[in-house]
Amino acid sequence: MSNSKKTGSNKGNRKDRVAEIANTLEWLITAFILAFVFRAFVMEAFRIPTGSMADTLKGDHLRLRCSQCGYRYDYGVDQRDSRLSGDNTQRGNLKSYTARCPSCGHYQPAGGAIAKGDRILVLKCLYQFLDPKRWDVIVFKNPLDPTINYIKRLIGRPGETVEIIDGDVYINGQISRKPPNVQNELWMPIYDNDYQPVRPREPSFNGHAWQQPFENINDSKWELNEASPTQFRLDSPADQTNTLIYDSSIGNDFRTTYAYNDINRYDQRPYCSDLKVRFYARSSKSQGGIGIELSKYQTNYKASVDLAGEMVITKTTKDNTVELARKPIEPPAVNEPTLVELANVDHQLIFKFGPENLTHDLGGGPNDAGQIKPDIEPEVKIFGSGKLTLSHIVIFRDTHYTTAKFANGPESGRATQTNPLTLAKNEFFVLGDNSPNSEDGRWWSEQGKGNNGRLYHRGIVPREYLVGKALFVYWPSGFKPFARSRFAVIPNIGRMRFIYGGSNKGW
Repeated sequence: MSNSKKTGSNKGNRKDRVAEIANTLEWLITAFILAFVFRAFVMEAFRIPTGSMADTLKGDHLRLRCSQCGYRYDYGVDQRDSRLSGDNTQRGNLKSYTARCPSCGHYQPAGGAIAKGDRILVLKCLYQFLDPKRWDVIVFKNPLDPTINYIKRLIGRPGETVEIIDGDVYINGQISRKPPNVQNELWMPIYDNDYQPVRPREPSFNGHAWQQPFENINDSKWELNEASPTQFRLDSPADQTNTLIYDSSIGNDFRTTYAYNDINRYDQRPYCSDLKVRFYARSSKSQGGIGIELSKYQTNYKASVDLAGEMVITKTTKDNTVELARKPIEPPAVNEPTLVELANVDHQLIFKFGPENLTHDLGGGPNDAGQIKPDIEPEVKIFGSGKLTLSHIVIFRDTHYTTAKFANGPESGRATQTNPLTLAKNEFFVLGDNSPNSEDGRWWSEQGKGNNGRLYHRGIVPREYLVGKALFVYWPSGFKPFARSRFAVIPNIGRMRFIYGGSNKGW
């Protein structure tokens, strides 16, 4: 009697275990199907293979620190040069690279471990329901080889005529301004005064010894003290203007160079005249003023603050001076550092003083900011009066979309002033943020390939090839836990970030 009960109990236990196994398999299959559906239709992870979108998104690169001034920057490498694959981060058999510091201009050999490309999350279903916005970073199938995914920034949309003129994007004859979040991502340093070389006499800074690129003009009284080189000081009458000028023959110039790219033909790149200057100003008196002057096409734009409480923007040409904007403000606190910033970008002047903003629209047409003179190098000046101390002085330039494939070579790309591109229905146009080193719609020489022998226009991305919108960098190139580790498994949390896109309306 007891044996039969025991046998029945064993059978019941076996049935329960079989049911548990079947239930577990059912959940695993369901989870697999959900994961497959999620990956196929909602979100998928991609790794950036090349540097065409640098510095926004990086491919394989070297993490460098300038051996002179300590400035950190990245330098792109080709995996084929290093003979590595996958996530291997050892140096391998790298060819010899030379990099230039984007701040002090020091040339140095580029070496060390290879940091792998950013890994990103792409929202795949979005463009099934909504049209892409200009300035979105998108993933799409390469029209020349649809088996390969590309990533670029969306510039032109159906029915629009796209032109690149002096580095700016024009849509239907009007300049297209980048949304603020996108613009902030695209500023690149020209000079950061916080980073001072430790051996300035070495002839390695753009081929000469280093010296402070800001210098006084017209008997100016600014003190550029070697004992405190990261600060500029002024002690002058409140009605006496004193001016510093940035000498591009000493420091990095305003050409469209990228620290991420090879230094070859640096001196042949076009000038970028969309600039931003930023610093903090501290006044020990309530009298005096501070300002920034930027030139573009031989027109000078001055933005100044009277410390008694007024912001002004003026324009000076060889013929006259015109006031563009004026705004009363609360006088700044004495002995308190205040942000001062002027940007001339996409035909718009943006002046910031602490929490106050003053802007002026220069117009949307190609010549509204003056007759285009791309061979004229811009100028940067800082001026002031009274008793001032400036710190954290930085000059930036905007991204500059190039129209010649090899520096200033004769080959002009598609969607330029001499070769505008008009998009038909369901056609899009894309560019890489790393413009001189991006194989994008400007240069595709063949028609795109579709199904059943269908061909697409050269230089365009058809709607059906849109994969999705780049959303988040979830795994920037990581760090190795030990010097001899093969893989970089420690996440670079500080570089995890959202990838900003655009708006159909701009600013």
